[in-house]
Amino acid sequence: MFMRMYENFSGCRVLSYCVMSNHFHLLLEVTPVPDSGISDEVLLERLMALYSEKHVEGVRVELSAAREEERKMTADNLDKKGDILLRSEEIRAPYLKRMHNLSLFMKGLIQRFTRWFNRKHERTGTLWEDRFKSVIVESGTAARTMAAYIDLNPVRAGMVSEPAEYRWSSYGEAVGGGQKGNGKKAREGLVRACMSHRGYGFDAECWKEVSRIYRRAMGLALGRKTSNFKSQTSRKTGISKNEAEVLESEDNETVLPDLDLAAMLRQRIRYFTDGAIIGSKGFVNDAFAASRERFSDKRKDGARRMRGAASAAKDHLWSARDLRVGV
Repeated sequence: MFMRMYENFSGCRVLSYCVMSNHFHLLLEVTPVPDSGISDEVLLERLMALYSEKHVEGVRVELSAAREEERKMTADNLDKKGDILLRSEEIRAPYLKRMHNLSLFMKGLIQRFTRWFNRKHERTGTLWEDRFKSVIVESGTAARTMAAYIDLNPVRAGMVSEPAEYRWSSYGEAVGGGQKGNGKKAREGLVRACMSHRGYGFDAECWKEVSRIYRRAMGLALGRKTSNFKSQTSRKTGISKNEAEVLESEDNETVLPDLDLAAMLRQRIRYFTDGAIIGSKGFVNDAFAASRERFSDKRKDGARRMRGAASAAKDHLWSARDLRVGV
């Protein structure tokens, strides 16, 4: 899959995804460049994700020659040494600038897919109508909610009745194993999406724990029982034992905060595509302050309460945009 190729090349990590018939959704973490930089060895390893062995070997030979000349330089010819150093960086620069960068990740992915699709269907020209939309998402509740919203796309579209049945999604890959039969990448991404606020990394070993949480969250969103637990509905509250267990447990912050917020995921939420920034009130206001010059002088803060189909999230999530209801 092209998405995984660019993930391995760029250093951007896919947390959740869903490929639909005419569009796709991605929840990405744009990881920072390591403090120690990217060594030649790591660079060449990443190049293997996108380029042929012949191309990578050519880059390796060029870099090796430049580095060898660099080592031969002495303090008596610093000017020449500077030229050699610049040459080694010139070799690396075209590749490094495309790493750890959201816009270039999306540009490369879309272009590669378009070329493949055009060859396969013997067509030419562009494939996508508009430029991609991006939303900054806070870790914790916002990231978990966004991940579940993405994985529930085929259910909302009426394509499947259960998210696990859709193979072109992060949850479908995590459960079904994906092309390589283990679903490790998808599991790592969902673990990170659900638990990064607790310090979890991309650890597939934590999938058993996180899958239970994530499955419950989507079960509540669909208004269904989860398959792993026997549900007994209380006549007094109308809430199943399983739902009550989720809502009252100490781990409740690791799933969607309440039934109303879970239920809103059954609907299309424009804030998740057009909201610009999604997260807690403090997170949105901090992001607003950091990019104050992009807003008019009349605007005093960034956080806007969600309305319409997303009104259930108003006490948990905020948006940087005040979107019109019913549009």
